[in-house]
Amino acid sequence: MSKSKKKAKGAAGAKPSKAKGTPKGKGNASSQMPDPLNLRVELGEGVQDSELPTCAIIILNLDGRHHLKPCFETLAKLDYPKDRFEVILIDNASTDGSVEEMKSQHTWVRLIVNDRNVGFAPGCNQGAQAAPDADVLVFLNNDMRVEPAWLRELVNPLARGECQATTAKMFSWDGKAINSAGGGMNFHGIGIQRGYMADPGPDFDWARKTLFACGGAMAMGRELFEEVGGFDPEFFAYYEDVDLGWRTWVQGHEVWYTPKAVCYHHHSSTSKRLPMEMIRLLQIRNPQFACFKNYDDEHLRKILPAMLALSVRRAFQNSSLHDVSPFRIEEAGGLAPDGPLRRLIRRAQGLTQSHVEVNRVGVADLIGMNDLLGNYKHWQAKRAKVQNARRRPDKEIFRLFLRPNWCIEEDPAYQDLQNGLCELFGIDELFKGLTEPGAEPHK
Repeated sequence: MSKSKKKAKGAAGAKPSKAKGTPKGKGNASSQMPDPLNLRVELGEGVQDSELPTCAIIILNLDGRHHLKPCFETLAKLDYPKDRFEVILIDNASTDGSVEEMKSQHTWVRLIVNDRNVGFAPGCNQGAQAAPDADVLVFLNNDMRVEPAWLRELVNPLARGECQATTAKMFSWDGKAINSAGGGMNFHGIGIQRGYMADPGPDFDWARKTLFACGGAMAMGRELFEEVGGFDPEFFAYYEDVDLGWRTWVQGHEVWYTPKAVCYHHHSSTSKRLPMEMIRLLQIRNPQFACFKNYDDEHLRKILPAMLALSVRRAFQNSSLHDVSPFRIEEAGGLAPDGPLRRLIRRAQGLTQSHVEVNRVGVADLIGMNDLLGNYKHWQAKRAKVQNARRRPDKEIFRLFLRPNWCIEEDPAYQDLQNGLCELFGIDELFKGLTEPGAEPHK
């Protein structure tokens, strides 16, 4: 499907938007839902076909052949002018026959094949670079199926100039649960997919501002995508969407959740096939990257010590170091820790090894932290680039976190540590009154 090069008014989204505020109650259930953080927005009327922006729908694939047919069958049925969108699939060196199926069954999709897995974030950037004439870049997971109005509803707010990026309402594959209805995070960067695993209901039926657009179903004006720097390729995968959304707000633009853009998702179908320690490293490291880049100086000084302390605690919890007595001088029984007799006893006990066994997940946590701390000068330079482009203060963004004090761990000692650090560094006061009521996010 080809694209017209005619640009729709407002589609590029390079300028900060002027939100229309919250709508008046109209007597239906969704309009009466509480909005304590004042995030509700009002969407305008539908856009005429002639005013719709040209779009490039970019999909990443890695051994996802079983997902391709339902994804492309629904994209082919989109209620959108056929000459105003194209679909691009970036294949990250699949070995399951995906490429062969694309060439034989989905020839209308533009196919770009990499000779290695370059990652989700770099692959999405690659797709964006392959569509220089598109007004809007749309990113969609391969394990999705979409409703016919999905694309139209997703890009209408961009065409009207109401915001600069949007995210869709994502259901589970069977439609029985919400998968994502916007996003938030806690204060040290752990992302939240709002509504994940919740029953569908009116609370997810109204448009609202959101910290980030889920990278599995989002749209952003191409010019703005380039202006803010696209997805950070060093994230590789995971949290690249949190970072992009947060950075978009920092630089003065807005991201909205558009509930009429409906799609259905096989959650984490690719990551389930990868070793846990590889996923864990990204999930620990990338939130720290995002926090380090996007908090302003004043707030980073409060957040960074607590963030690192909590990361150390999680690394220890996952290390499987259940018996630490060989490391404790108190256990030496009055003998000189390194004396001849003590060494003889240790040798007899089999404790002379210079290494101990540590769970791979715990090691992944340490590597993730070191990717930031061991490359401090590099990340300081990336941070400076974001901060130099700042157009909005942190305090205007904090309400978008939704659950800033959310504790992801069940361990009482970890919870005590988080509560103590929040009090010590004034983090609890920083986010006072900025927690959205309702059920805790799904862990």
